[in-house]
Amino acid sequence: MMVIRPIHQDDLKSLYRLAEKTGIGFTSLIADEESLQRKIDKATGSFNKDVIDKPNDEDYLMVLEDTDTGDIVGTTGLLGAVGLDEPFYSYHLGTITHSSRELGVHNIMPTLVLNNDFTGFSEICTLFLEEDYRHSKNGQLLSKSRFMFLAQFSERFTDKIFAEMRGICDENGVSPLWESLGRHFFSIDFERADELTALGSKQFIAELMPNNPVYVNLLTPEARNVLGKVHKNTVPARHLLEQEGFRYENYVDIFDGGPTLEARVRDIRAVRDSRLYLATIGEVKEAGTGTYYLVANVKLADYRCILIQRPTPPHGGIVLTEEEAKHLLVEPKDPVRVVELSPHGGY
Repeated sequence: MMVIRPIHQDDLKSLYRLAEKTGIGFTSLIADEESLQRKIDKATGSFNKDVIDKPNDEDYLMVLEDTDTGDIVGTTGLLGAVGLDEPFYSYHLGTITHSSRELGVHNIMPTLVLNNDFTGFSEICTLFLEEDYRHSKNGQLLSKSRFMFLAQFSERFTDKIFAEMRGICDENGVSPLWESLGRHFFSIDFERADELTALGSKQFIAELMPNNPVYVNLLTPEARNVLGKVHKNTVPARHLLEQEGFRYENYVDIFDGGPTLEARVRDIRAVRDSRLYLATIGEVKEAGTGTYYLVANVKLADYRCILIQRPTPPHGGIVLTEEEAKHLLVEPKDPVRVVELSPHGGY
């Protein structure tokens, strides 16, 4: 069975193995033991905060575990609020109008404007699934388990939440937007800039990035064409978020031009439609047939989420097999949160 759970201190080796597979541009998970250990420390501390006054810099990093092998095969996470210690930068695609009545010219010029508009908002992040496990709806479990956590612990997050999507770069780590724009101001490779950002060094952005609007028409055609586009490996992840109600509102990453998707938490399908039921443990006929459902417990430090199949929807309660209940860490009459999985979710 595949189970979502909070990351543990003894997961460092597995987390490093996954980080080695993410590739250039995946800034929330890089193969650096010191950085990964800090993430684990932050996450374990965040899950053990029983009470918080308001969303802060908590990091709720979770992993997908194959209980048959004990292997960690994916990561997923949420951040309570970003940009509180260091500025969180993005570009907004807007327009500037240049007009001359004398010449009869009226030009609407697209621009990129540097901003900190997402400062203080919650973020979903760190979605990565090993290639061999990109089947059997594991990707949906990994992505949408975060929304079950959001629904249960909404006080730990802001009303609006966003996701930065990985932008386009080639197998050599060359980003068209970086080559056309960023390189002129930073004089370093895209991979190095990405690495510095991932390691938490962002002061150089404020020091070197131009504050004036950048005219999109002055960029190369290759750079213009990647604005708001995702890396080929990120297409399924974007589809899953848009399926849940996330939308692109013309914000892009300052390095690779990847889109930022955003949503009101209350409008996210899995948050809006999930319901609490009391668990019953027993025999389930045709347990592996019918509709897929996400099921999560309501525990914080011991959060668990799994995927089940049932031929009929739950009515007032839900019957779990002994194995399902064991992996969810629930007893009879414990509350569990349940939502139907969208039938068009892909991997």
